Amino acid sequence: MATPLTDQEKRKQISIRGIVGVENVAELKQGFNRHLHFTLVKDRNVATPRDYYFALAHTVRDHLVGRWIRTQQFYYEADPKRVYYLSLEFYMGRALQNTMINLGLQNASGVGYGGSGRDGRRSCFLDSMATLGLAAYGYGIRYEYGIFNQKIKDGWQFEEADDWLRYGNPWEKARPEFMLPVHFYGRVEEEDGKEPKWVNTQVVLAMPYDTPIPGYMNNTVNTMRLWSARAPNDFNLRDFNVGDYIQAVLDRNLAENISRVLYPNDNFFEGKELRLKQEYFVVAATLQDVIRRFKTSKKNCSGPLSFDSFPDKVCFCYTLYTKHLTRPETSIPHCNSAASRLQQALCVCMSFCLAWNITKQTFAYTNHTVLPEALERWPVELMERLLPRHLQIIYRINQIHLDHIASLFPDDMDRIRRMSLIEEEGGKRVNMAHLCIVGSHKVNGVAEIHSDIIKRDVFRDFSELEPEKFQNKTNGITPRRWLLLCNPGLADLIAEAIGEDYVKDLNHLQKLNDLVDYDTFIRDVAKVKQDNKLKFAQYLEKVYNVDINPASMFDVHVKRIHEYKRQLLNCLHVITMYNRIKRGPIKPFVPRTVIIGGKAAPGYHMAKMIIKLITSVADVVNNDPVIGRKLKVIYLENYRVSLAEKVIPATDLSEQISTAGTEASGTGNMKFMLNGALTIGTMDGANVEMAEEAGEENLFIFGMRVEDVAEMDKEGYDALQYYESLPELKQAVDQIKSGYFSPKQPEMFSDIINMLFHHDRFKVFADYESYVKCQERVSALYKDQREWTRVVIKNIAASGKFSSDRSIKEYATEIWGVEKIRKLLE
Repeated sequence: MATPLTDQEKRKQISIRGIVGVENVAELKQGFNRHLHFTLVKDRNVATPRDYYFALAHTVRDHLVGRWIRTQQFYYEADPKRVYYLSLEFYMGRALQNTMINLGLQNASGVGYGGSGRDGRRSCFLDSMATLGLAAYGYGIRYEYGIFNQKIKDGWQFEEADDWLRYGNPWEKARPEFMLPVHFYGRVEEEDGKEPKWVNTQVVLAMPYDTPIPGYMNNTVNTMRLWSARAPNDFNLRDFNVGDYIQAVLDRNLAENISRVLYPNDNFFEGKELRLKQEYFVVAATLQDVIRRFKTSKKNCSGPLSFDSFPDKVCFCYTLYTKHLTRPETSIPHCNSAASRLQQALCVCMSFCLAWNITKQTFAYTNHTVLPEALERWPVELMERLLPRHLQIIYRINQIHLDHIASLFPDDMDRIRRMSLIEEEGGKRVNMAHLCIVGSHKVNGVAEIHSDIIKRDVFRDFSELEPEKFQNKTNGITPRRWLLLCNPGLADLIAEAIGEDYVKDLNHLQKLNDLVDYDTFIRDVAKVKQDNKLKFAQYLEKVYNVDINPASMFDVHVKRIHEYKRQLLNCLHVITMYNRIKRGPIKPFVPRTVIIGGKAAPGYHMAKMIIKLITSVADVVNNDPVIGRKLKVIYLENYRVSLAEKVIPATDLSEQISTAGTEASGTGNMKFMLNGALTIGTMDGANVEMAEEAGEENLFIFGMRVEDVAEMDKEGYDALQYYESLPELKQAVDQIKSGYFSPKQPEMFSDIINMLFHHDRFKVFADYESYVKCQERVSALYKDQREWTRVVIKNIAASGKFSSDRSIKEYATEIWGVEKIRKLLE
């Protein structure tokens, strides 16, 4: 049975956040002063907090550089198989504290981790790859403007540009010597007996910027390379010759627009040319870079070059793990563009069939959505204009694919139509998901229920054809950022109780089950949570000028705003609680602070209306004297990673209430679980596995299951039936409809009402009664703080499965075929 460590054992432990010797502290101070003076050219009389941040960041980077160089040297000598992890949403964010934790420098500096830098994020997967010692690289786009900053004005969302590079980025290193050309437009010249040539193209240069990705306390530093679009120096010289200088400059700006801004639309696929350019830009540059590295490897430099070994040395993983507002399935054209681009490159030196075989062995595809409107289908007309040679390759791949299907199912024309890479209905379009599957040796979902759905429903024909190709790899999160960094009090408490091995193997948290009845440990866990709530309450009072009750239950629903995530269901429950208090103001009521946050895509009208409804309800609830401190509703403006690091450790109840069968996995649910929040949720995404790990009795599960939703879809969903049979639901809906929350504009929310009654694919009313009853169970348990904390401990103990280290180990052994570099820089 695990018991808390003695004082003597604690002294033997190395502090989780790193104990640094006096000499290292002096070294850091010396480096800090050097960078303040010679890099930033400031002294303490004129330096700003941002200058201090940059000086410390440069100092910390100095500690990375030697490890970074030696890691790459080691990879060159050992020549292991490398993983190349592509995403359209790697963009630089605040890395200082995470880097210091991984280097063991956290306690060496008295300079606080302040508000400088952009609130971006680095992938949990990249962190785990480095921590596990895998030879891995991240590739993406270096956007000049990241995801927009959200401003809430009079309850409405407004978007402001996020100029995150305004003050520079201390972590990146430009690599102009590796700049590469990327081609667009043009035409294809064909001659008998010769490989077609893509000519008269427009060229954009891809300029790489490298960022170090350190592993946790292991000397491994991998690389994330982001590409920035640059116009070539000889752009439109003819325009200069005729004196049209302005037009030439404007054309240059058009070329560089490719990396100008992260695409934010979330509601449906629109087929925008810029998006396709971005997708092709990142894969074309990356593939050239990877092929260059392969050609210049130690083995190939000393012997004859052969691409036969390419799949033994290279694996491409296409995924969109780090989601924000862009559609999850926007990773699909990566695989499409990359497969056809690699095929094009290999066809220069070998036959088409051999090149296609090597391509398939090299790619692995991770699917992240089951929503049909999120699947990208590029118009053939656009593809033909922008990437004419690649469209030819896609046609040829499709012909090989359909010939194979026809040989197996000669009389099943409907199956051939369903499995084609080219859709004919409603205009010719390239189905990117189909090309991903055909062009990859492995396909996986990101939670068990999600993987079952894509095999059983979304990609059923393909799964029946090649069942061995489909796998599941449940998502995970890095405990370095999502526990050590954001919740040091809990991290230290756990380390004192069971030791520090859990940082690299989260399964050690199971030892906490032995302490679930240990009164001292229960009180300590509760105290850490209350301290985090007090800090966050002070933050809310300072930023939002709202006085909340720190003893109230912090009920948190933070994620991008989307109909399937059902913020509307939460809002209806808030109105129901409001009405209950109004009906019986002296009746017992467990106080709640409902905290909702997330961004709506700029073009997503319904999501923006949902934000306006929530903020309008909050205005009524928060200013009603009858309600007092029993119920507060807060909308978190500009929800982002740095804000998540504040709110997640303070959360009591985590809302994960998507309609069953719509959420691929989710990772927020895992972050809340690890930080001591209990989950109210449907059996959707990773919630299913969380319930399996912790026991369904230790989560608040409600609502329809996947099979119930499927049955309702067959029989038909009648929202009116629920509205008429549930009085509290009817009252809440009538209040919205009548203008109770928008008295100056009673019809303001008519679009929401119309959707709920006539177009609600996510069946909010159907789960309302179950949700409200489940919330009553939540309140009942919260009144017994000892029992609540016992359940919290059980959840933390069960969260070991949801480490990204576990996810990456499974990917590495079962999909990528790569091994940990066991001896590195010792």
